[in-house]
Amino acid sequence: MAEEQIPAEFADRNQVETVRIRTADNHDAEGDLYALIGGSPAFKKLVDKFYQGVAADDVLREMYPEEDLGPAAERLQMFLEQYWGGPTTYQELRGHPRLRMRHAPYKINPDARARWLKHMRAAVDSLELPQIYEAQLWAYLDRAATAMLNTFEE
Repeated sequence: MAEEQIPAEFADRNQVETVRIRTADNHDAEGDLYALIGGSPAFKKLVDKFYQGVAADDVLREMYPEEDLGPAAERLQMFLEQYWGGPTTYQELRGHPRLRMRHAPYKINPDARARWLKHMRAAVDSLELPQIYEAQLWAYLDRAATAMLNTFEE
């Protein structure tokens, strides 16, 4: 089988980076993003809005084997809260995130990535965050979506 050609725009897909401004003593200069954007209620709103879009998206919806998207929403909320400085519930309940491994069974191509980002963009916009926090959050989400790519087949 021929090796799949990776488009140049996705050549660095295995890198997930977040822009975080650090002080000299290595603290986040912006503070704790989890707390700054509103803690758990903000992440719940983000995830609920995101899954409204997923529920109506024929490509993404089929990636969720559960009839109810509630458990997937809970997992995403726990993950994002932990990543951004909130409770470590995700790690306590599920262990290391291993995002690429957990998403490997699903066909995540550029179309799926674009759809995921479309619904996540609407969710981020619904939070009406100050630009500095929105940029931090969006930079991570965009890079994470790219890192999940596992095929370039249609």
